[in-house]
Parts: sequence; structure tokens; C-alpha cells
Amino acid sequence: MNDVTLTAADEAGSSHLAGAPPHAASRTSPFRLIAACSIGNALEMYDFTVYSFFALLIGRLFFPSDSPYGSLLLAVATFGIGFVMRPLGAFVIGSYADRRGRKAAMTLTIGLMVAGTLCIAFAPTYAQAGVLGSLVILAGRLLQGFSLGGEIGAATAMLMESGSVGQRGFRVSWQLGSQGISALLGALTGALLYVFLTPAALESWGWRLPFLGGLAIAPVGLYIRSKLDETHEAAPDAKSPLGTLLREHGKQVVQGILAVTAGTVGMYLVVFFMPTYMIRVLKMPPSLSLLSGCATGLTMLVASLVSGRLADRLARRKPLVLASLFFNIVVVVPAFWLMTRYPSVPLVLLLSVVMTAATNLGSTPMLLIMMELLPKHVRASGLSVIYSIGVTVFGGSSQFVVTWLLAKTGNPLTPALYLVACAIVTLFAVLSIRENRVA
Repeated sequence: MNDVTLTAADEAGSSHLAGAPPHAASRTSPFRLIAACSIGNALEMYDFTVYSFFALLIGRLFFPSDSPYGSLLLAVATFGIGFVMRPLGAFVIGSYADRRGRKAAMTLTIGLMVAGTLCIAFAPTYAQAGVLGSLVILAGRLLQGFSLGGEIGAATAMLMESGSVGQRGFRVSWQLGSQGISALLGALTGALLYVFLTPAALESWGWRLPFLGGLAIAPVGLYIRSKLDETHEAAPDAKSPLGTLLREHGKQVVQGILAVTAGTVGMYLVVFFMPTYMIRVLKMPPSLSLLSGCATGLTMLVASLVSGRLADRLARRKPLVLASLFFNIVVVVPAFWLMTRYPSVPLVLLLSVVMTAATNLGSTPMLLIMMELLPKHVRASGLSVIYSIGVTVFGGSSQFVVTWLLAKTGNPLTPALYLVACAIVTLFAVLSIRENRVA
């Protein structure tokens, strides 16, 4: 079956759009569609990026400890605990997206994101309110995690289902590309604050500015999402999407979870953890170390869009995913060895760019392969569950695991070894998946 063939189920689904003619989704302009579906993920990733880049400072302010690694461990644990809520958000909001439509779910998630970011931006420090400040930070991360657990499935499903089949790879690539934009903006903001603010000002109030700035885009996102045309409406007598997913597509869910392991660990370590690694392990100044986030964020954007175009044009997408995995397995350990042996900002930036590009060239086609394994009536909940569990178990925990291993072993190659192990797991998972290019 080629990439322009529609399944009967999807044809039927497209003719039952909420209160609209059969092809109402085509009236939404490509720019509005991409912006609306990407902005929620971008906002969430921007907050994640800023939190990651200020992890050392947040650790001191909210999680004081006598151990050099203690505050950082507690800060990244709080970063990671937001991921614990992702599966719950996937179950609740992903199922809601398959029952009530993608648009309704996307409106809900952006409101929850704003609430979580407000908690972090206005949390009192440990010195001001004791453990209460730490709990407010924790609450913000839990809200963010819950919202993003449902966001990814609903928004990516809408990107896939809107517009022509021949350009779906490019549309879906913006979901990953938006994460690159967020990393770039978050890192650039952090770098500028480190340059222009004194350490006292940064610790007192400056670190809150990026979170407050991220809130400004939320009303825009809410408005343009309200103008979208729905792409899916479940039949009134439809069974529970989540129950159907687990009963009829359990194998695909397990395969998908393992298939996202390498990509999510690579992103959270190379893009988000690298600035902390440069400061803590390579002893580089914070202002320069944050440039790695700018470089990898830009690379992530470009590589995602390129891979989306390739996914649209290639007869089979799986070889591109496998090539990306093989390259990472071969390159990552030598790259970290060079960084630790010859630490310099240009070298670290170059190697980070290479690893980020290799990872993201396989990410968009892998995302499409997973979505095409699932029928439309469980697509949003299926992708939400796959992505949220994969990110929670592997991506969200990766910073904590690597920080703990660095503290225990003192081996600076720990991140590389962890990345290789995850890439091998993903390699076997991808080999077990049969590509199924349908609408």
C-alpha cells in the first residue's frame, strides 16, 4: 500500500468532522495549522529548557544541600518528576482527544501549561518559605508534565491528519522542530542573563524572567487553536479509546515505547543536560556553556525539518531510522572522550551538533512510523501513551541517572555509555517493527 492510499476507516472518520463539511480541515492555512499544533509543545519545551539550564541555580535556591552534587540531584529529580505525570496525562487527555476531538484536548493542555509555569515563576525560595517553596516548584513541574502527556498525541495527530498525505512528514516534523526552537530561545535567554546580570541579581530575580517571558505566548496559542478546524470526531457509540488501544494494539505500544528510547535520551542529555555537563564536569563558564543549547537547538530544528522532507520522499522510512541509530552508536563514545580530553567550547559545540543532527534525522520518520501503525480512532491516545511512557522511563530519568552515575563513578564518559545502551535497545525495537504507510 503506497503513501497516498486511504484506509476505509480514515475516510469514514474524515467525513464526520465536528459541525463541518467532510474536508473542513483543508480550510486551515498550513502556517496556522503548524503554529497552533506546535506552540503548546514549544512552550512546554521552552520551560523545560530554561529549567534545565538553570538547574544549578534552582538547586541552590530551592534544594539546599551540603553535598556538591546534592542540590543538583534534587533539582534534576524535580525536573524528572514532571515526567512521572506524563503517562497519567496521556491516559486522560489522549483518550479525551480521541473521544472529543484534537482541538478540545489542545485547548485544555495549553491552559494547564500556563498554570504550571506560573507556579515555577512565582515560587518562593527555600530561604523565604522553607519547604513550601520546594513544593510549589514541584507542583508546577507536575502540572507541566500532565499537560504535555496529552499534548503530544493530540497535536501531532492533527498535524498528520490535516492537509495532503504527501507532505505529512514535513508537517509532523514541526512538532520536533518546535522543540529545537524552544531549546534555542531558552538557551539564548539564559546566556544573555548570565552575561548582563550580576550573580546576585540573577539569583535574586533574574532566573524568573525566562519563565515569565514564556507565558506571553500562551494567549496567542490559545487564540489560534480556537480557530482550527477539527480533524476527528468519534462516533457516539465508540468504545473507550484507551481500552481499545491496550486490547488490540498492545504490541505496537510496547514496540513504540522502546523505539523512542534513544531519541528521547539523546535529546534530554545532549540538548538539555549538556550545559550542566559543561559547567560541572568540563569546568566551563556558564555563559559559554549555555551556547551549546543554542547550537543544538538550531541543529534540532534544521535536522527535524530535513528529516521530515526525506520521510515524505523516501519509499521506506525505516532505513533512515536505522542509519541514525548506527551512527550514534559508533560516534557517541569517541565524541565524549574528545570533549573530556580536549575541553574547549568550539569542540564541544561541534560534537554536540553532530550528535544532535544524527539523532534527529531519525526522529521524524520514527514518529510517522509509530503513528501509521495506529488507526485514527486510537491515534492520539496511542501516541500519547507511547511517547509519555518512553520519555518518562528513559528521557525524564536520564539527567538524574547520569548525574548520579557521575557522582558515584567519577567517569566523565557516563553519559556516552548510557546513550549507547539506549540506542541498542531502540535498534532492536525498530528492527521488530513492520512499516505500514497508510493515511
